[in-house]
Amino acid sequence: MNLRNEAAVSVMPPPQTMVSEPYQAVLDVPFRDLELRLGVRVRDEAVIAIDILGRAAVSLAPRDVVAKEAVRQLEAYFEDARHVFSLPVVLQGTPYQRRVWDALASIPPSNTLTYGEVAARVGGGPRAVGGACRRNPLPIVVPCHRAVSVTGLGGYAGETAGAGLAFKARLLAHEAAVRPSA
Repeated sequence: MNLRNEAAVSVMPPPQTMVSEPYQAVLDVPFRDLELRLGVRVRDEAVIAIDILGRAAVSLAPRDVVAKEAVRQLEAYFEDARHVFSLPVVLQGTPYQRRVWDALASIPPSNTLTYGEVAARVGGGPRAVGGACRRNPLPIVVPCHRAVSVTGLGGYAGETAGAGLAFKARLLAHEAAVRPSA
């Protein structure tokens, strides 16, 4: 993955308020019962965000070559959780958030780490790691769903219940079907 880091913090409105206009592509997730879509945002030939949207968002065919490649790779991941993303991306966040996101990117499919285990790798505490996960602008590509609580799933995209957490559970189940390579 081609990670370009920027120091600014990306602030996004809650997923429920997003519509299709700011996106270069909007695609359905394959878990139909969750009624979610993913909005891909591109700037300066790099993916800057993948937002989790409700079904109220309108599907949108990719508007440019980077969005088309992002959609292709997301679909490849949903076909095979072992897919390795190789997208040009820009991660906007604090230095601590970027360290957490780098640690998350190193967790292979079908594996998880607790928030505390991630914190032990990057410093800080489990809640700080959870906060960085909540602000991850590139879910799935930077697999924050692989960070879990010692007592269960934890949260996902700032939610501790509902569609976001159900999506995390489905991503982990999708990856659990992957046989670790020998």
